[in-house]
This record gives sequence, structure tokens and C-alpha cells, in this order.
Amino acid sequence: MNDEIRACRRYQVSGKVQGVYFRASAREAARGLSLSGWVRNLADGRVEAVAAGTPQALAEFERWLAKGPPRAEVSAVVSETWQEDVAEGFLVL
Repeated sequence: MNDEIRACRRYQVSGKVQGVYFRASAREAARGLSLSGWVRNLADGRVEAVAAGTPQALAEFERWLAKGPPRAEVSAVVSETWQEDVAEGFLVL
């Protein structure tokens, strides 16, 4: 990311977020914001995402996660700092 400040966040999204095209939509949103990272379903019905990029892009991604795609019903997004390395690109795991 050149000289831009790069931050990394982990998000856990609760609600009706599986089976509603959430992960693929999150990947599209993240790529549109030039974020790197990944998104996956959790066994308890939540979706987890890790994203790295500028603080502004991460804030926009968190706003997107709070809404999700049209069929999602997001009840909560928990966000925390992520310390591990994140590879370039954004993957659905």
C-alpha cells in the first residue's frame, strides 16, 4: 500500500448471515475497497472476516458488514485489531 497507513481488523458478524451470499458479497465489497484478507463461515452460524487496508477503507467495510447483502439480517458486528500477517488479495475460505 505504498506510503499509506495500513491497519488490520477482525470482524465477527452475527444474524442471518449464512446461506445469503454474504461471503461472496463481502469479497466483492472488500476488493472494491482495495482490502486484503479473507472471509469464512463459522460453525456457530456467524461469519468471520479479516481485512487489511487503510483505516478509512476498513471503516467503510465495517459499515458494509453491518448491512450485508440484501437477504442478510445482521444483528451485530464485533470488531477487533488483528495482529497476524494478511496476504494480498481477498479470499472466501
